Amino acid sequence: MEHSGARRGGPAARGDRRAAAHVALAVNGMGSFTWDLPSGVMHYDDAALSVMGFGPGEFDGRLSTIGERMLPVELPAVEAQVDRALETKSGFSLYFRIRHPSGRLRWTHTQGHVVCDAHRRPLQVIGIVRDASQELRAIDQTEQLRQARRDRRRQADIVGYISDALVPTVTVDDVAEALTSGRLLERLDASSVVLGLVDNGRIQLIGSNGLSRALVRDFHLSSLDRALPLAEAVRTREPVFITDREEMAERYPSLAPYLPAFSRAGAAVFQPLIAHDTPIGALGLTYDGKASFTHDERTVLNALGKVVAQSLQRALLYDREHELAAGLQNAMLPGHTPRTPGLASATRYRPASARGGIGGDWYDMLTLPDGRVVAVVGDVQGHDVTAAAVMGQLRIALRAYAAEGHPAATVVARASAFLTELDTDRFATCLLVQIDPRTGHTVIVRAGHLGPVLRRADGTCTWLDVPGGLPLGLSSPGSQPGYPASETVLGAGAALLLCTDGLVEARAADIGQGCERLLGSVAGGPAEPDALADHVLSSMSAYTGEEDDVAVLVVRRGRHSGEGSRRLEVPIRSVDPDSLHAARRALRSALADWSLGPLSETAELLACELATNALLHARGDATLTVSHVPDRGPAVRLAVTDASPVSPRRRAATERSTSGRGLMLIEELAASWGVESRGNGKTVWCEVTQPPP
Repeated sequence: MEHSGARRGGPAARGDRRAAAHVALAVNGMGSFTWDLPSGVMHYDDAALSVMGFGPGEFDGRLSTIGERMLPVELPAVEAQVDRALETKSGFSLYFRIRHPSGRLRWTHTQGHVVCDAHRRPLQVIGIVRDASQELRAIDQTEQLRQARRDRRRQADIVGYISDALVPTVTVDDVAEALTSGRLLERLDASSVVLGLVDNGRIQLIGSNGLSRALVRDFHLSSLDRALPLAEAVRTREPVFITDREEMAERYPSLAPYLPAFSRAGAAVFQPLIAHDTPIGALGLTYDGKASFTHDERTVLNALGKVVAQSLQRALLYDREHELAAGLQNAMLPGHTPRTPGLASATRYRPASARGGIGGDWYDMLTLPDGRVVAVVGDVQGHDVTAAAVMGQLRIALRAYAAEGHPAATVVARASAFLTELDTDRFATCLLVQIDPRTGHTVIVRAGHLGPVLRRADGTCTWLDVPGGLPLGLSSPGSQPGYPASETVLGAGAALLLCTDGLVEARAADIGQGCERLLGSVAGGPAEPDALADHVLSSMSAYTGEEDDVAVLVVRRGRHSGEGSRRLEVPIRSVDPDSLHAARRALRSALADWSLGPLSETAELLACELATNALLHARGDATLTVSHVPDRGPAVRLAVTDASPVSPRRRAATERSTSGRGLMLIEELAASWGVESRGNGKTVWCEVTQPPP
């Protein structure tokens, strides 16, 4: 007996009709789908899943899963048409190919309709999907379809080509260069291209090709309020299509004087570049002999705008990060290097071109109280903020140890112990060079770092072969590893180049090749330190690719400074009474050679007082250093260094006292005097000048 609900068209009858509809769709190779817009979830029935190549339970409802089955060259055009349908609240009809798990390609046709709520807001998309392979194979014999497929393939190739061209770009300049290349114009069949970037209420032209210089110059930076096509595209967020020059002159009068230069230009498009719902720029293209844009061409240009916008947004973020990183790095480097008579120097720091651009390379220079100069370059392991922070601490520690007067090897050893105690799990390499600009005496200490390059006065170059120790920070806690010190003489007119390994290391070459290349660059460069540093960085950048940050320090001793003979250093032995007499004779002879004879009597007296105090109270050897002070007229500086950290004290001296008058004499006869802590001892100094007549 037939169910009464079925006879009267009740629920059972309606269910039968729905089932029959699904069966009919499946028989014809069709299925249905529902796309819930608020959640983004896509629902396919069993027939639709079969068309899309999904087995039972394989589809997770995500749009990205569908995109993985589609061809990458066709995906941007499909997305553009769907976006347009959602914007206009209409529908779409799409043909695209699906790659099944077996690798077979199938043409698929999808037709959808946008359903809105009571407020005209898109709520869901319903539609059908079907296998279009037979249909397209039947029509494929016609010339019209073959031409359409060629056009579609060409348009997809254009998007694919531009995507490939933008993949290696990093900075905004890279993006501008890629988009304005001649090969891109050929691919697009365009006669000119211009790229503009939004900057604080203005649009700035950052790249162009095929435009007159006058036009680029006059509209290089324009307000977004002006009647200009790029500005209009940014303001309205819609592409601007122009089909002839008369229309261009009518809509944008300020461009009329420049249009005669485009004698063959017939059409133009100005596409807004929108990233994260924010206009960041615009792209303009002009075409020779073109009178209109087809629907497919407009779709491709819209897809092109999205691809360019994503790359430009990524480049903007990189440039900001790189600027911040470079600012942090530069803030941790010394603001200036000291000026020392007899020495010329130059320093350079170049951040890496990789993302972030921050590292642990550094340089530093300081002048010691006795006139010697300490130059340092180093590299902390890693390329991150931690490496930069450790670099800043290590640079300051090295500077402090050197300023205390420790020997060069001790400075490096203490810095290694300091880095170990920081417990950062980072190590560092370092090269320290101590130079006396008057004599050229040079002490070199190397800790796992490249040695210096010596450029002699005649222009010949060599790497100095100096022994080295372990990198800093690899010693055990509480110990100070030994670092050998090498001594040499830097001749007049000679220069030393100190650098980090980023200057010579290339990804696809042995470091030895980079070292040889650097020798040739230094030998072929100018002699002046600033020019030499720029020359070396420029010539080596093409070889290394700027993949690592680089610190460079160049120090050059003057050719005709005349300072080499105006410094005297004499040891005074506590076990040799004659050494003090020998020091007085050497001082008298030196002052006579320097034409400072009138200072001899006072200088000898004070030198004896300083040396005697050191021998009596320090209970060890001492060193007398005498140097000419040229910028104070006839003047000489006397300094006695000993191993005692105790500073001299002035004591009251009676008529019968045998001591206590030394500092009184120094105060009375010297123009100035002082005591400097040297870490492992002290230096007492004074300056003797010619009294005014």
